This record gives sequence, C-alpha cells and structure tokens, in this order.
Amino acid sequence: MSKVLVVDDQRSVCTALELLFEVHGLSTVVATSPEEALDAVANEDVGVIVQDMNFTRDTTSGNEGASLMRALRKLDPDVPIILMTAYTSLEMAVQLIKEGANDYIAKPWDDEKLVTTVKNLMRMQQLQLERLREVSRAQRARVELARVYDLCGIVYASAKMHAVLTLAVKVAPADAPVLITGPNGSGKEKIAEVLQANSRRKGKPFVRVNAGGLPDNLLEAELFGAEAGAYTGASKTRIGRFEQADGGTLFLDEIGNLSPSGQMKLLRVLQTGEFQRLGSSANRRADVRIVSATNTNLPAAIARGDFREDLFFRLNVIEIAVPPLRDRTEDILPLAEHFLRAHEQQGEPGTVDLSEEARQALLDHEWPGNVRELENRIQRAMLVRKDATVVAEDLGLDASVVPPSSSSTPRSSSPSIPPAGHDAERAEVEQAIIDAKGVISRAAARLGLSRQALYRRMERLGIELERRPKG
Repeated sequence: MSKVLVVDDQRSVCTALELLFEVHGLSTVVATSPEEALDAVANEDVGVIVQDMNFTRDTTSGNEGASLMRALRKLDPDVPIILMTAYTSLEMAVQLIKEGANDYIAKPWDDEKLVTTVKNLMRMQQLQLERLREVSRAQRARVELARVYDLCGIVYASAKMHAVLTLAVKVAPADAPVLITGPNGSGKEKIAEVLQANSRRKGKPFVRVNAGGLPDNLLEAELFGAEAGAYTGASKTRIGRFEQADGGTLFLDEIGNLSPSGQMKLLRVLQTGEFQRLGSSANRRADVRIVSATNTNLPAAIARGDFREDLFFRLNVIEIAVPPLRDRTEDILPLAEHFLRAHEQQGEPGTVDLSEEARQALLDHEWPGNVRELENRIQRAMLVRKDATVVAEDLGLDASVVPPSSSSTPRSSSPSIPPAGHDAERAEVEQAIIDAKGVISRAAARLGLSRQALYRRMERLGIELERRPKG
C-alpha cells in the first residue's frame, strides 16, 4: 500500500501528521531533512508527499523547500506533492504549483481539508498507475503478437485493431473461408495478407481480384480461364485466377458488388469445388482458400434481393470486421507518424514532425476515407509544407462538401412519388445523408457503398442535395 511521506524538520509536526493520517487509515513515512525525503522517495512506495517549505537553515524564505520540491519532482515526476508552511509567500507557492506541486496548505492546517486532499490525490495516483499498467499490458500484448506472428507491417495502437489482428492470426491456419467487412480504406486487404502470411499457405500464391469490377462478359475468363479461340481475340490459353492461386489464397475484393450472374457462377464453384475454362468441357480443380472482402452491408443487400443468401453463407464461415478509423482514434497519430516517415524525401529521415495543431486536427477529423485518406493527407502535407514541421493547414482537412440547407433534409428533384418498394431504401439513404451532414463520402461509408454507387442510388431514388455556393 502506498504511503504518505511527511517532510518537516519539526518532530512534533511529524508526529501530529502521522497520528492524523493513521487515524484515517493512511500509512506514513517521516523525513526530517531534504536528504531523508529524497532517500524515502527513492526507496519507499510513496503515494503522496506532504512537504514543509521551511527548514532549520532557512526559516522564512522557503528557498530550501523550493529546491527540495524541484528535486523530488525530478526524482519522481508523477508523485503528488502538497506544500505546507506558515511563512512562505503566496507568490512562491503559486510559482511552485506552476512547476509541478499539486496543492498549497497554510499552517496551522485544517485536519479535514488536509486528509481529504491527501486521500483524493492518493486515489488519483492509484487510478493513474492502473491506467499505466493497462497501457503497459496492452503494449506487451502488441509486442508479443508481433513477435509470434507476421502482422505484415500493420501499424496500430488501439484495442479494437488488436482484437481484429488476434482473431486474424487465430483463424489463419484454418482453410475456412473468411469474409472481411469494413468501410473503404480501412485496411481489409492488409488483414487478408495477414491471413495468408500466418497460414500453411504462406509462400504460396496470394492472388487479388476486384470481384466487383469484373463485367459479366469477362468474369468467367478472368476467374476460371479460357482456351485459345474461346472468344474473339483469344489467341492463346488464358489461365484463370483460381488456377493461378492453386495452393494459396484467392482474395476476392468488393464481393458485394458482384453481379447476380457472377454470384451464381462463383457459388457453383464453391459448392462443387470444380470449374471449367471458357471454351472447354473439362472439369478442373484448384486447392484455394477463399478470402473475400466487402464494404457493403450484405445482410441488407440480401434483404433487398441484391445478394444471394446461399453465397453469403459460403463466404462468411468466419467474419472479421475492420472498424473505421474514426472508431479507433488511438491509431491515428501512430499511423500519421508511420506515413510521415514513409514519405520523407531522401536525406531527411526523422527530421519532419507534426505540430501540436496538426496532431489535434488529425484527431478531430472524422476520416470518411479511413487509413487510405490519412496516408493521402500526410503525403499532401509532405509536398506542400514550408519547413520541417507539418502544420494543420498543410493537411488540407477543410470540408469540401456543403451540408444540406437549413432543413438538413435531402429533397427530391421531382415531385413524383417513388414506387412503394423504394420507400425503405430511400429512407435509409436519406437518413445516412442526414447523419453525415450531407458529406457524401461519409454517407456512403455508413451505407457500405462507394461514393459513385451512392450517387447512382440517389439518382435512381430521385434524391438530390441542396448545396450552398462556396465563399
């Protein structure tokens, strides 16, 4: 249990304070000189110091007491210090509080006030130590995870990302399909790399496919391959992505944007384990682990009839949800520092820093574009900065989209009534735009869509934003 250190050259004062504190359940240790006080802090578990300002050699000025306070603060920057004296000027007490003393109490003291002050400071000190222990445990956990597993260079400090990575390395050795969900730019592909790097397939092919960007007429050839002459311009055999990934991992990004026809073809392969090259009737197999990713709310897409439920259950044996950057603010500054170092010019390693205002601006921003947006902002700042310190304006974080007008409500561009089947979808989109204060990228992230997809949906539903002219 932490003790109260009483520092006073008068034995009678020390005895009175010892008795007072012990009556109220506080253990004490006594020092009658500056040397004994410094020795006690170095060797005892001191939670609070109650220090006299005047000693035998210095009965009125308080200079010796001020020197001791500074020495104690240097020895232990965190221990709370209460100053006591009958002589020292108020000006000196105020100055010492500015230098790190926690409180100032005049002699003769008020027992109740002194005990209350000591107990409050002791409690605050204990809470601070507990927080430090929690931080230390979290740091040790991150270090241990990175020591045992390949985290593919992911930079993080938050408990949420630690939970994501812990789950990823835990399920990595299995061959079960994994669905990685999260908004654009949050780092879903990096999580897929962690799965591959810590699996039995490490060192084998890791093949990336933008599933949502494949047009139907190219999907089969892209995924399953094509024989020479299978279509116009196919002069030689084309190896599909499934065959390229044989023995490794096939990462299907933007799976939520796959067309209905593409969903059906992918489902057939996942059900049978077999596929055919375009222009061939021969069945082929590939030993592939499927990892997919989406920023779409797939259960909502299933409810709308936009995504097959049976394919969802095939892909979603294990789900890893990557939180948006705004929900893990502890990661913002470590990531910013990482990107700062990554975009330094040759010959200036470690010389560029962020100003306090820039750091605060980064913490205050909502990051609709997540980690990808953060890297872009840092890269921009590195290009436009005037000296070795990045300031807030270098980041260019001013909002570029004007929220809806005073009603803060999207309005229809047409007085016509939309079909009844669109009511729920329209209400969902309108609410997302309202919640995002008209910032389309942010509304799109809330809905799990790209900005372009949200604009298309707004056009289909007849939703238009009112905008105020800039300036």
